[in-house]
Amino acid sequence: MVVGLDIGTTKVCAVIGEQNENGNLEITGVGTCASTGLRKGVVVNIEATLRSVARAIEAAEMMSGREVHSAWTGIGGSHIDGINSRGVVAVTGKSRETREIVQEDIARVLEAARAVVIPMDRQVLELIPQTYIVDDQKGIRDPLDMIGVRLEAEVHIITCSITSAQNLIKCVNRAGFRVDGLVLQSLAAGRAVLTKEEKELGVALIDLGGGTTDVLVYSDGAPYSTTTIPAGGSQVTSDISIVKNISFETAEKIKLEAGSCWEGASSGDDIIVQGVGGRPSLPIPRYQIEEIARPRMEEIFSLVKEKLGKLSLSRPLGGGIVLTGGASQLLGAAELASHVFALPARVGFPLSLGGLEEEYRSPVYSTAVGLALEGFEREGWTQENAGDIRVREKGTPLFGRLAEWLKKEFF
Repeated sequence: MVVGLDIGTTKVCAVIGEQNENGNLEITGVGTCASTGLRKGVVVNIEATLRSVARAIEAAEMMSGREVHSAWTGIGGSHIDGINSRGVVAVTGKSRETREIVQEDIARVLEAARAVVIPMDRQVLELIPQTYIVDDQKGIRDPLDMIGVRLEAEVHIITCSITSAQNLIKCVNRAGFRVDGLVLQSLAAGRAVLTKEEKELGVALIDLGGGTTDVLVYSDGAPYSTTTIPAGGSQVTSDISIVKNISFETAEKIKLEAGSCWEGASSGDDIIVQGVGGRPSLPIPRYQIEEIARPRMEEIFSLVKEKLGKLSLSRPLGGGIVLTGGASQLLGAAELASHVFALPARVGFPLSLGGLEEEYRSPVYSTAVGLALEGFEREGWTQENAGDIRVREKGTPLFGRLAEWLKKEFF
């Protein structure tokens, strides 16, 4: 059994996956709960967050009939930062004559690429190899057993705030669960919704959450850029609430049921909103919701486009734009994104993994399903076939020691 836990600004999602008779992951439990303890993806209220975590996992437990003890947890927010780095080492090889590249050489070059200066209050969350260079031969995905004198590695390093990571771990621990590992939310979402072809061609994954919009760019099959925009679907809801003078909850309901951000995407009768304090009901034309939502969504996409314009990509994004996350369900979001970026765009749904497909085949669960997939694969890896710096032996997961230390120190 493996559990993916997505702790977001507006909701907490838990997904329970189990290995079926074919050895593949199958989703058997899904649970959600409203989240009030985070702001812009960062924990600001531990008690509220741990209650949301406990309720979401309990709901998933009820559905699957299994008891959860630990979870692979997603981390995001404006404190996440990604940088590209390069490492160079001389090949020692099995013998001086052949200079054959062995696993130890790969580990050394990744460690050399990891040696970047980061502030004291930050730590490396992920180190992902992009490509290797043997002597002057570029574009090598796996240099193992190749012959060469000089080995280089280009990597993408994702860093996060130490305190934000510790607060997230503390919330999960105090809710009664162990953190198997922290995984970048947009990386997990990409795992669940992107195809191999899109990654090879180059694609921008835009995860439209409640409080933040996470952007992950793939180029030549590997992550190239990671960034976060401090705006999301909650801003659209807030705009509707302010302009129409209705409660935030009512505005959220209207956005989900009848909201759109592209002309002609929504059709039907006017929306009837119950009056507050005994006042008469108020009809709201659907086109007015579109007029409120479109400028905000356009603004978010424009901010993302500005970030993408600063990247020095080797080739255009042939895979286009893929939207996911709760706010991507807004009618016309893909059409608006295609218009703003002048690229093909689609809404990304999690892969079909069997089990409770009707429950989790929604952009809302992309990150949680991706976390379960990531956890399932990482737990199956051992140190023997570790070519990736992220790999740990089963039983010593990423951040496992940190979680244990926190538990001893604070509880």
